[in-house]
Order: sequence, then C-alpha cells, then structure tokens
Amino acid sequence: MDRPTDYLEVFNENSVLVIGAGVVGLTSALCLARAGFRVTVVADRFAPQVTSVVAGALWEWPPAVCGRHQDFSSLARAKWWSATSYRVFAQLVGDGAAGVFLRPVIFYFKRPIVEDRLQFAKVREYKDKVEGFRHDAALISEHGVNSDLGYRDAYTHLAPMIDTDLYMRWLLHEAKAAGCRIVQEKLVGPLRDQEEGLLSRFGADAIVNCAGLGAREITDDVVLPLRGALIRVRNDGIAVPRITEAHCVSHDDSAGEAGRGFIFILPRGDDMLVLGGLAEPDEWDLDIHLENYEPVREMFRRCVEFLPALRGAEIDATEPVRVGLRPFRRNGVRLEHEAGTSIFHNYGHGGSGVTFSWGCGFEIVDQVRKFFLRRRPAVISHLHEIRCACASQH
Repeated sequence: MDRPTDYLEVFNENSVLVIGAGVVGLTSALCLARAGFRVTVVADRFAPQVTSVVAGALWEWPPAVCGRHQDFSSLARAKWWSATSYRVFAQLVGDGAAGVFLRPVIFYFKRPIVEDRLQFAKVREYKDKVEGFRHDAALISEHGVNSDLGYRDAYTHLAPMIDTDLYMRWLLHEAKAAGCRIVQEKLVGPLRDQEEGLLSRFGADAIVNCAGLGAREITDDVVLPLRGALIRVRNDGIAVPRITEAHCVSHDDSAGEAGRGFIFILPRGDDMLVLGGLAEPDEWDLDIHLENYEPVREMFRRCVEFLPALRGAEIDATEPVRVGLRPFRRNGVRLEHEAGTSIFHNYGHGGSGVTFSWGCGFEIVDQVRKFFLRRRPAVISHLHEIRCACASQH
C-alpha cells in the first residue's frame, strides 16, 4: 500500500534544527526535509572545510578496513545503516553531479578466509547484499599484487565509491532545494544548557546533533580524533596504468604500532587515485605531509610495494595529501533521543560516516517522527483514519 501524501504533510508545522554540515548532518537534514519537516542547518564549517571531503568514501560492510570498531553490540544497527546506504548510493550512480560510482573493490588476506571466524561470518552475511560478489584467491595474481607479500585469499564485489568534492556540493544543493535553511555559525557550550534558547532562536521544535568531532564540545560525551591521511596521485593512464578498482587490506589491531597502517587504494572520480591509510588515535595535528611526516611516506611505500603498478605514479601537485580527523567514539555511533529533552544525537561514526549516512538519516527521521507523534495524539488518530481509508479503497 502506498503511503498517502497526507502522512508527510502532517509534519509541515514541525521544525528541526540540525547541527553540523558534514555528510551525516546534510544527509540527515535532507532526509528530514524530504519527510516533510521544516529544517534549519547550522554549522561553523561547510565543504570543503569538513572532514567528509577528506574521507576515503568507499562503501564498506562494517567493521571498516580502518578498524577501531570497539562496540560490537552496535554492529547489528551498523549493518542495517550500511545496507540502506548501499541501496541509495546505487540509485545515485549515473547522476554526474552526485559523483557516485559503482566499481569493483577487492579485499585481500594473508590466510584463507574460512580460517578466520569473524571474517568468514562477515562475508557470509553480506555477500548477497551486494552486486558482483566473487570469492577467489586468483584475484591476487589477476590484479598484479606483489606475490612476495604472502597474500593467500581475496574476494571482490561492486561497491559505491564517492567523489567527495562533488558529492558534498551535491548534498548541500539537494538540501537547499528541499527547503533547508542554511546558517553558518559556531555553537559554543553544552547543548543541553542552551536547548531552550536554540529552539526559540531558530524557531525549532527539535534539535538533531550531527556535530561529528565537534560533539565533544557540546555534549558530555568522549569523542576523540582518529587521524587519517590520503595521498592523491594521477589516474589518467599516463604515468601508470589506469586503475579502475579499489584494493584494500584491513587494519590489524594485533600488529601493535605497525597495525595502525592499512592498505587503501581507491579510484576517485575519473582521473584521481587516493592511497592510504592511517588510523592514528588522539592525534590532532593536520599539518602532516610527505615532506615532514614519516608515516605518510611509509604509507605511500606500503601501497607501491603492495601494487607494483604504482611505481612511477605522479603525485598530484596541487594537493598531494589530504588529512582529516575521524570522529571516534569508543561505544560506536550515538544515534538516540536524549531523554527529557527535544535533542537527538547522530554522531561518532569514526571512518564510516559516508557508509552509514543514509541509514542513519532514515533512522533519525523515524525517531523524530515518533517524538512528535507521541506529543500529538490527535495526529496519531488522524493518521489512523487515513490508513483505514486507504485500506478500504484496496
């Protein structure tokens, strides 16, 4: 049964203030606006000055290759968010303005997947949720991986890969087109203490906190940076063969300090390749480059050693390295209504903000909608009458 238009229209008088304009904030705002809410987005920074632009932006089934997913009790929700986002991103492929591509990604392992209980379970649960899945150790030689490194197993599938420069512009454009009001302003101080003032000043009935790493300044929660970096190289088929698939080796916590590095080789847009990666906890400095930071140079060497076809790769002269701070929360994503307030939280996505963005956006809509319905019994009755009328017509 189709949902009647009136179902959306009953929320037109409700206004929501969304804090944050990264991928999670703008996606949440867009979902809320499309669901019929009046939305204001307030943020101190917009693309390209947001972490989301730096993101590797490869869709992944959780946990991501950068690791650091500490709260395994939250994985069930994370998997739903991820699967939901996959479907939305797949629908955006072909929209040149959105910058979303569906390309092969290959994951490599140094022992057979069947011998790794967690990895084998991960593959079994999501292989039917993606397109083009293939589990075959022959992928290693087919793609020219260095045979001296000891990789013994691999699988591939099609995954959304997002050109964040294009995508963040597209998101902001879509949010504005859906009616979102955009305000550039930095909020200071605990959110709960200024709740009433914000609701009054922005004419809002609820607040959705998507502040990312900034949540540490407006909540009493512990959110820490997980520093990442990507090296940008030309992918035009001149200096090196054109690479059209992503290559990934997961973060290994058991490897100690060396385990902070992982391998991440990803085609970005039409003519760029990004190489990573780093996952450095509680590091704030963004001023790290090939010239001044050995882990970045080692990251580049690691990628070239893994995929010898990258020898001779031409590093982008305009922007050789991008550095960003993933908003890491030990207990995983906080997506919930704060009891006794009109505040909702949607932050702490670590390195999975793009992957989770649409799933979290839809869940926020559901939570906000239920919040207003609980406050408006008459609306619940009205919706019941609409549903009954629709049912009688069928």
